Formats: sequence, structure tokens, C-alpha cells
Amino acid sequence: MAVQDLAGLLSLLGPLGVIGLASLRWPVERGRPGARVRLCGLFGLLGLAGPWIAGVGACGALGAFGAWNHQKPALARLARLGFLGVLGVPFLVQWAFGFVR
Repeated sequence: MAVQDLAGLLSLLGPLGVIGLASLRWPVERGRPGARVRLCGLFGLLGLAGPWIAGVGACGALGAFGAWNHQKPALARLARLGFLGVLGVPFLVQWAFGFVR
């Protein structure tokens, strides 16, 4: 399997960033630790770039961290899927610094 094929498959992880948007519907209580981690929810926007920039969409999974340490246990468990966004970081670096041929 070529790297570009893998990049296309990894872009399918981007929609996991929508989990972070659940924090807009059910906000995390003020005073709960993890506010800096929840800022990673902004990376969920990279998931929208998935169809156009191969591999970068996987970084959108980092958006799931928007529900980190949520008072609802189900959302807190889903936030752990944000670690899958690390798989897209090499493609983001390639794209940002122009290493793509």
C-alpha cells in the first residue's frame, strides 16, 4: 500500500472532530480541569480539509479533544478518539512546509 493510499484512508478520520462540537450543545462545566486540552477542538476544522488535502483530514480527529474531561461520561470516553489525530500530523507538516511533490 502506497503512502498516498494510506493518506486517503486516514482522511476518513477527520469527521471524528465533530465530537468536539458536542461541547457546544452540552458545555463543559466551568472549573473542570483540561481547558487547554479542550482548545484542541479547533483542530476539528482541519477535518473539513480531508477531501482536498490527503492525510491532513486525519488531524481533524484532534477536534474530539473538545469534549475532554466532560461531565458526561459518554462524551469523555469519545474524546479519547482524538489521539487518532496524531496519525495525520506528518501529512500536515508535509503540506505546510511544501514537501509534497
